[in-house]
Order: sequence, then structure tokens, then C-alpha cells
Amino acid sequence: MKRELSDENLAMLAASVAAELKAHGRKLATAESCTGGWIAKLCTDLAGSSEWFERGVVSYSNEAKQELLGVPAATIYRYGAVSEAVAAAMAAGMLKHSRADYAISVSGIAGPGGGSPDKPVGTVCFGWALPDEVLETETHLFAGDRDAIRRDTVATALQGLLMRIAR
Repeated sequence: MKRELSDENLAMLAASVAAELKAHGRKLATAESCTGGWIAKLCTDLAGSSEWFERGVVSYSNEAKQELLGVPAATIYRYGAVSEAVAAAMAAGMLKHSRADYAISVSGIAGPGGGSPDKPVGTVCFGWALPDEVLETETHLFAGDRDAIRRDTVATALQGLLMRIAR
């Protein structure tokens, strides 16, 4: 059973992330591609977000991933921009280029075009960079139109961070 990912649901999820980060005295940075800054927007919509949100980068192009986050061109060439290897490098690069304790990265194919048999529309790779240089990645395949895929991506990224903070 899939819950409705309304704007209100996403805002409540961001507020939960904020509460957890503040409770632990930690900061977050985001490196987004297919979501176009939506995660950062949700975070900064909250009053007082400067206490726990450090910065966000929209690295839509491969060049931006390389220049702003230090993703090696060879990694993009070998695995493709939508890959766990690139998501891991994006998250690690975001931590390196910020003062945050946690970083979220997302890179995917939101559609309606751009998919392939190996990576259909709805494929999204996630990276979470955690304290002590821990990197975790996942790949999900979401259904629906561009908006639905992006909403699912935002929710999964924030839920994944909540789960990792709680460990």
C-alpha cells in the first residue's frame, strides 16, 4: 500500500529530518540531479533551517557533477550518471565541499524520456554520506509520471536519511 506523497506529507518528512538533525547537533547538505533542488527547497522552507541545513547543489549535468562535487569523469563514463557509483561520489563530494555531517545525493531518470532497457524511466540512484566516511547507496525503480517519480525520490532520500540517523 503506497501512501500519498502530497506536499504536506513531504513537508512533514522534512520536519522530521530537521528534528533529528537538531537533536544530534548535525548538519545536512544535498547533491541533487533529477530532483532539481526539491530536497533542499523542502529543507529551507522550514524556519530556522540554517541551524541544520548547510548547503545544496543541483548538479544536473555531468560537468557539474565533476566540477562542483569532484565526481571523476571516469566513474561517469564507466557506470553512467545514473549509477550507485556516481551517487556515492556525489554524496562524498558534497561532504568534502561542505561543513555538513550528512549528505544526500540523488541521480535518476524522471522521464518522460531518457530511459533505456538497462535503466528505464523511474530508475533513481541514491547516496548517503554519513559521519566517519560511511557511504551507502541504493537504486530504486519508481512508477508514474515525472512528478510522481520525483516525489518518490524526495521521500525516499529523506526517509533513508532518517533511518540512518536513527541507527
